[in-house]
Amino acid sequence: MLDGYKRKYNIHNGVGYVYEFENGYGASVVSHDVSYGGDRGLYEIAVLDSKGDLCYSTPITDDVIGFATEDKVLDTLHRIKML
Repeated sequence: MLDGYKRKYNIHNGVGYVYEFENGYGASVVSHDVSYGGDRGLYEIAVLDSKGDLCYSTPITDDVIGFATEDKVLDTLHRIKML
């Protein structure tokens, strides 16, 4: 299991994962019927702040990252952990 993993949940005929890191940031990773790329088996990633809300003010992204492969997800999670 990847460091920071907190929980998995079902959403919109798909799956979601929540990560929390020691630096106070986290991530939401989803793949479902209405996520960007979910219909292709790809993932959508969002950076979360320390309260678990979407965070649009990091050097990682100012929006969600859609159409992400598993490698892109792992790379992005590592980058969030290193903020």
